[in-house]
Amino acid sequence: MKKSIALLLLLPFSPLFAEGPYPVDPASVRKEGVPAGKVTQAKFSGSKVFPGTERDYWVYVPSQYDGSKPACLMVFQDGGGYIGEKGSFKVPIVFDNLIASGEMPVTIAVFINPGVVPATKPDGQPRFNRSYEYDAFTADYSSFLINEILPVALKDLKVSTDPSDRGICGSSSGAIAAFNVAWFRPDSFRRVYSTIGTYVGLRGGDEIVTLLRKTESKPLRIFLQDGSNDNNIYCGDWWMANQAMERALTFSGYEVNHVWGEGKHSGQHGGAILPEAMRWLWKDHPKPVTTHYDECKGKTKDMLVDGKGWELVSEGHGFTEGPVASADGTVYFSDIPNSKIHTVAPDGKVSLFLENTNKTNGLAFGPDGRLYGCRAGAGEIVSWDVKTKEEKIHAKDIKANDLVVTHDGVIYATEPTTKSVWIIRPGQEKVLGSDKFGGVNGIEAVPDQGRFDVTDPGNRFVWSIMRQPDGSLSDAQPYHHLHLPPGDLDNRSRADGTAMTKDGWLLVATSMGVQVCDQPGRVNLIIPMPVGARFPSNLCFAGPERKTLFATAGDKVFKRETKLTGINAWDAPAAAPKPGL
Repeated sequence: MKKSIALLLLLPFSPLFAEGPYPVDPASVRKEGVPAGKVTQAKFSGSKVFPGTERDYWVYVPSQYDGSKPACLMVFQDGGGYIGEKGSFKVPIVFDNLIASGEMPVTIAVFINPGVVPATKPDGQPRFNRSYEYDAFTADYSSFLINEILPVALKDLKVSTDPSDRGICGSSSGAIAAFNVAWFRPDSFRRVYSTIGTYVGLRGGDEIVTLLRKTESKPLRIFLQDGSNDNNIYCGDWWMANQAMERALTFSGYEVNHVWGEGKHSGQHGGAILPEAMRWLWKDHPKPVTTHYDECKGKTKDMLVDGKGWELVSEGHGFTEGPVASADGTVYFSDIPNSKIHTVAPDGKVSLFLENTNKTNGLAFGPDGRLYGCRAGAGEIVSWDVKTKEEKIHAKDIKANDLVVTHDGVIYATEPTTKSVWIIRPGQEKVLGSDKFGGVNGIEAVPDQGRFDVTDPGNRFVWSIMRQPDGSLSDAQPYHHLHLPPGDLDNRSRADGTAMTKDGWLLVATSMGVQVCDQPGRVNLIIPMPVGARFPSNLCFAGPERKTLFATAGDKVFKRETKLTGINAWDAPAAAPKPGL
């Protein structure tokens, strides 16, 4: 009894918060002659994502489902609050009516309660996992949902895996959980119904509106509901946060709808308009839910090509790094643990260029047409003639990670162990350029070669350092401000390799994907990697006009078309347009 009461107090649409009345949609009323679906209840435990938790869940199967073809799917967080026929939402009644009328497809629904870790003694307090699972802006709950509980709940049913056939719903903290699932896994869910959503500063939810505006638009359709008398407490203002969500979604070109009211933090209004929300979410089905870059006011529209996402170029390597394009458009990349360098020809063919490279890491071309590399295993910087493979050693006793060769043939190389950038002038010994960094990894020259951008994987900054006319370095500062991955316990960007455009945009490979910074050091766009891929380690532009972005990521190499134009460090310096400050 105590456990039931405690759980009731955690649910946002409990009768304790009732308001109204609201107009009753005819689809929310049980109708004679409309066949009723079947609801079954079960328990789930044994989660690896949320160890120790136990929870109830329910499965609704409409009478029209016969198993002859996959059904659509709708998942409800705080499931116990949706399943009853006398509550605010009355989902079984609404689904029975809308499916019978053809206003939504044949849809199986799963209703899932948040987890509870039982007390360890008779008079002890259980650990209620609702806020931990729902409010956190991370991919953990989506992993639990997609990989753990849904395979169990749906094991005897035929359900579509097409993300456009799958929707998700929640209220309050359940709403942000529903949104997060679709945000992190648009390959699994693309229709979202959010009521009185908790997009506030409980566990990072207040960051969503900023990342919505900056991150490449995703193929999602979202319906929002809230009221002007919703919560306004220590962690934020729900009413303002939901309006900010709607504005951010609209700004980024998402297909979004909303209904605002005057209600409090209650499920009454959201329940009353459930039929309306379902009709809109499932309109024009089975037409897929897609992106709308043409309606985006952010950098997605300006920098990326709609419908041209990441393509797999090569896989099965040890760890890929150092992509760089030659003058003829061939891309070279290193496989560090396997001590190999491969090429990707302009026609897409992948070939072995060199083996036994002694764990060569970063690569760069120089103005002499030679391929330069950081031979980590030997502590050397070397170069090869790409036709004859004749080799030269340019520096020894340097554990270099990445390098750039400027138009005048000077090599600048990062050494993470000493947090330094070294300078190797043609025919001379290496000299210290600067050790005034918090950490170093990738290095990139700006278009006029008057400064370098140096990544620091241990924090959230990319350093900027000035290059003097004599080639020396001065005035380093942590300049570009990167975003950190939600829920990362290490609290670092893992910034690695970079690429530069002729307009001065710096592209940085980070654990959040590719972060695109303007000249004053601000992230304008975040380009996520494909779902399931490792985060990128390095980048380069290639193709006939240097508009194809290549990214190494784990054992793979990807590419995608962009509207950006890359540059080569060996090109003659050219000033980029002056940025807006």
